[in-house]
Amino acid sequence: MAERPPGDLDGVLSAPGENEYPSGFPQNICDDVPQDKYLCSNCNNVLNKARQTKCGHRYCHACVTWLVRNNKNLVCKRCKEEDSSLENGNSILTPDTFFNDAAINKEISELKVHCANQGCTWRGILKNYEDHQCQCDFALIPCNIGCGQMVERRKLASHLVKGCPNNMSTCSSCSQAMSPAKLQKHTCQSQARDQKPAKTDKKEKNRQPSAARKKETCSFVEVGCTFKGNAEKVKEHEVSSHVAHLQLLLQIISNLQESVLASTRRGQESQGPYGQIAALGEAIANLQMWGTTDVEADGGNGGCNEASLAQSLQDGQATGLLVQRLEELQERVHISENIITVLNREVEKTQLGIAMLDQQNQTSRETIQELENQITEHQRSMVIKDILLNDLHQRITAQEEISYDGTFLWKVCNISQKMRDASTGRKSNHFSPAFYTSRYGFRVCMRLYLNGDGVGKGTHISLFFVVMKGEYDALLSWPFKHKVTFFLLDQNHKEHMIDAFRPDLSSSSFQRPVTEMNLASGCPSFCPLGKLRSPRHGYCKDDTLFIKCVVDTTS
Repeated sequence: MAERPPGDLDGVLSAPGENEYPSGFPQNICDDVPQDKYLCSNCNNVLNKARQTKCGHRYCHACVTWLVRNNKNLVCKRCKEEDSSLENGNSILTPDTFFNDAAINKEISELKVHCANQGCTWRGILKNYEDHQCQCDFALIPCNIGCGQMVERRKLASHLVKGCPNNMSTCSSCSQAMSPAKLQKHTCQSQARDQKPAKTDKKEKNRQPSAARKKETCSFVEVGCTFKGNAEKVKEHEVSSHVAHLQLLLQIISNLQESVLASTRRGQESQGPYGQIAALGEAIANLQMWGTTDVEADGGNGGCNEASLAQSLQDGQATGLLVQRLEELQERVHISENIITVLNREVEKTQLGIAMLDQQNQTSRETIQELENQITEHQRSMVIKDILLNDLHQRITAQEEISYDGTFLWKVCNISQKMRDASTGRKSNHFSPAFYTSRYGFRVCMRLYLNGDGVGKGTHISLFFVVMKGEYDALLSWPFKHKVTFFLLDQNHKEHMIDAFRPDLSSSSFQRPVTEMNLASGCPSFCPLGKLRSPRHGYCKDDTLFIKCVVDTTS
């Protein structure tokens, strides 16, 4: 039995765009490779109106209906592939062994797809795909007046006006057939003669009323419009009668579609290999009939019996050759069908392989992008970690230098550079690390001006005491009233520079801090600059000073 394609289940061609994929949607319209559960067991396309059988496999509604209608006791194809020796009643396909699979249909309708027409950028979900196909401007559709050409929907109107050989109009004057575009520009001799004004008496012309002049017809007269009038009224009519003209055009188009469908049905049988076979069979029958007629016609003529017999033999041989030729052609058609089937399977496998490679490529790209994002995040984390480590290092260093007994020894290095910076104003002062008068006491520090400050500017080193905001200020007694003593240590152990002062209890410098630190207070003329560099003293050795501060918490 020769199989018909499931797309033509009833032997009747569908109208263009109507039920375009009855036996499944092609896999290449899906953005991602569809899972096996979404594929038809017969056509291997994405299921269209999925039906599930008792054996658990799924078919397109059109596929399973056609299979059941044309085969008796048909075994499920998928079951046969899985186990050819299987004899299970559930694998027999009958009209009552399959049902609508609503769950899988819902999943399939949400698959992401794209338009397969070249040039179209539409993307969406499968349930909207057929609606888009019916109106896609890039879809190839046959010319609706039967010229046989396939044109894009968006170019159909231009094709009908300019390129369709079947869309010809006839000039009413010269009866010449031409396209509508040429007809608009056409001016034949008869029209020129009609348009030439007749010679009339000037007085007679003036006496003619405007209503008596030549009437014109609507430009839609060829589709059935009967309006006539002068040029102005025809123009007003064409502007105001769009709806009526569109209805006339719609009727003409509907009639053309019906005639094209009828001619297509009549011509379908004469196309392809089967049409050739039918034509050969008809030729054989005509030849046989012709041979019989000749024999009967010559039966009463005894003198021509031998010629008639020879002619009959030749006709019989020709008939035998035609029958042999018909059998050979049938065999070739069968072989061609098998080759086409194999090639279709190979093409589907290739398309599936390409789709899988595309998916793997997309997955690799996503993985690379994810890894790049992770590297960027790790780099950002490394920068934050370095900042935290640096801050932690500074805190540890400060903790190592901190003192909790009111005594602090400050090592000031690189004195030469710091004194140059102070004299040029680049950096005039330096703060010592903070220290405490006791474990939970006042938080204080020293402030050093190597080029002096106030009355000692340019002549002395100025050294000040600074009260800072601490963690335990709320528990302490304010104002700060302890004696403070400064030492500039002689590294030769001969004569230390010593200065001391007691806080002015009314000064804001010794009240409880409201900012990070109070104003500095101390000794603006702590040590003369000339004495600092004197070779008799060892205040500055190896470009380093040692300054000691002692807070007497017993006083």
